[in-house]
Amino acid sequence: MPDAQPQPAFHFVSTLDEATEIISQHDKFWVADCGCRENHDGGCKRSRIDLCLMFRGDFEQGGSNYHKITPADVKAILAEAEDKHLVPRPFRNDNDRSLIDGICFCCDCCCDYFSNPDEICDKGKLIERTDEEMCSLCGECMDVCYFKARDIEDDKMLVNRDECYGCGLCANVCPEDCIEMVARV
Repeated sequence: MPDAQPQPAFHFVSTLDEATEIISQHDKFWVADCGCRENHDGGCKRSRIDLCLMFRGDFEQGGSNYHKITPADVKAILAEAEDKHLVPRPFRNDNDRSLIDGICFCCDCCCDYFSNPDEICDKGKLIERTDEEMCSLCGECMDVCYFKARDIEDDKMLVNRDECYGCGLCANVCPEDCIEMVARV
């Protein structure tokens, strides 16, 4: 009997474009305050607190202030995620991991995922590809890479692709447009 495939993690990483596509498949939305941000001493230094987006009205969320929101409110959350360089982490249904119940928008300031090594998250479907000849070594991509996949050494951009989760933040901030997100193989 073949080994059963491991069940995917509850969370996975996506780009902001992928998160927007997931959101476009829904017409009802709820939000709650982020449990990580609520429980972090001093709160979040990067973004507002109400960023746990859900697609079901009966979800048992981790944070407080759970309430229904409008599509305009969802657009504001996406704008906050883009402006504050937050990592979209869609989350799957507990009973059927093929279904997506919502999206957390996370940062390295206070979110458990980045501070707790036991918090498991699947890598996204995409991975970065950098045109090193176009790279000006400005370092902006390093500043937003919460996964520590990018570094500059000896006047060269070094990318540890094993550490790239496919969030696309590096591509979003690159002033040279030398980073693109491509299919992970």
